[in-house]
Amino acid sequence: MPDVKNISNMKRGFMQEGCILAIDQSTSGTKALVFNSGGAIISRYDLAHEQKISAEGWISHDPVEIYRNTIEAAGAALKQAGTDPASVCGIGISTQRETALVWQRCGGRPVCDAVVWQCTRGKEICERLKGSDEMIRERTGLRLSPYFSAAKIAWILEHNNTHREELCAGTIDTWLVYKLTGNFRTDFSNASRTQLFNIKTLSWDREIAALFGIAPAMLAEVCDSNSNFGMTDLEGLLPRPVPVHGVLGDSHAALFGQGCLEKGMGKVTYGTGSSVMINVGERPVFCNNVVSSLAWGINGKVHYVLEGNINYSGAVIKWLIDDVGLISSSKEAGKLASGANPQDTCYLVPAFSGLGAPYWKSDAKACLCGMSRTTGKAEIVKAAEESIAWQIADVLHSVYEESGITLKELRADGGATKDEYLMQFQSDILNMPLGVSEHEELSATGAAYMAGIALGIYKPVLLDAVKRKQYLPSMEKEERERRRKGWLDALRLVMDP
Repeated sequence: MPDVKNISNMKRGFMQEGCILAIDQSTSGTKALVFNSGGAIISRYDLAHEQKISAEGWISHDPVEIYRNTIEAAGAALKQAGTDPASVCGIGISTQRETALVWQRCGGRPVCDAVVWQCTRGKEICERLKGSDEMIRERTGLRLSPYFSAAKIAWILEHNNTHREELCAGTIDTWLVYKLTGNFRTDFSNASRTQLFNIKTLSWDREIAALFGIAPAMLAEVCDSNSNFGMTDLEGLLPRPVPVHGVLGDSHAALFGQGCLEKGMGKVTYGTGSSVMINVGERPVFCNNVVSSLAWGINGKVHYVLEGNINYSGAVIKWLIDDVGLISSSKEAGKLASGANPQDTCYLVPAFSGLGAPYWKSDAKACLCGMSRTTGKAEIVKAAEESIAWQIADVLHSVYEESGITLKELRADGGATKDEYLMQFQSDILNMPLGVSEHEELSATGAAYMAGIALGIYKPVLLDAVKRKQYLPSMEKEERERRRKGWLDALRLVMDP
């Protein structure tokens, strides 16, 4: 966060005293963070929720548990901050995307547990709709897939005996807004990830909804991301109701928190997987190898994004630790890689669960290739580290080849940004500056700043004050081309076995 000491109010970007509460509801848990009037995090509290995995491998979350944890985490964060609850001026919410649930409109009781974004139980529903896949992609910007919310909602409706006219269907943001405020609303970023929203007309697509057996009346009102979604006192935690004034999907919130507000700006979030997201401006851009979505809606104007999701990035390092036993912690990876033989030709293609964007090869198998007698522990760890950067680079190469959009800088966040070897290698193979945010809570920051700017607590200049460590490319062109050729050769073994 920016240092707010000894600088003017205008420079630090706030207009009035008060604090913002941010809720960051992720796949693994719920965080509540309190941001002061200078935009700094002054407290944080986390609560994990149960990951329900059935014998079939289906993944579910209890939405009631998630809501209870939201209230509990908010109360604990406010207590930890030591501030008067009356100073809370508003709430921002960022959430896991695509996870879907259905609940009773009257009373708010869920029909069943939420179907998590990772869960593919809607695969058969998508198989039935294969003849409509191109129409769906042209309107929603998304490939027909059980990954998105539509097939998940359809599965819930097909497997539960309910009266559909009495139901609400939505994503986690919609559920939390409903429970907190009583209003049935979502924002443009989350709606665009359901595969039910027409990103050209900016409305629910009735024809696509009918294909999935979903009545449009079951879907929420779609609002600008900085709208007032309703008032809440967090079940009595606050002395008076305050507005929920910023709602975004987590990756979109990180894009906003990174200050990527203009066309041609982009970020990568390094997590278990990685999200590469590029702001393409006020008109949609469609590509074959990455998906199109909405970044957000602000004051009646929307911005679009191109996004590539990578299945295995941080998970590659976890594989080295848990399954192969080459290292005992992620902190070792960069140190080993930096000491490896730079001329070694070992490559890892981490297709442990197929390959996502930009390859779309769901049946691909992982491959470790190009080893020589000099390949050892350090060289294998180096290959694993570099596989993360190669996949991210391939997304950006694909975007450029299909759309002509190039970036002057890539901004980065997530746990792996602490790995200096990986960050420098990423900058080198992209031949592009890499700006690494000095803090990791970009999703929460984006939601908090969205709410704070809407309420007049912050000025947009605060987004420019986020400090970043710069990595500049230093690899020679011939070396970069040699290494890329080796990666592409390894990739061909996986794509065309």
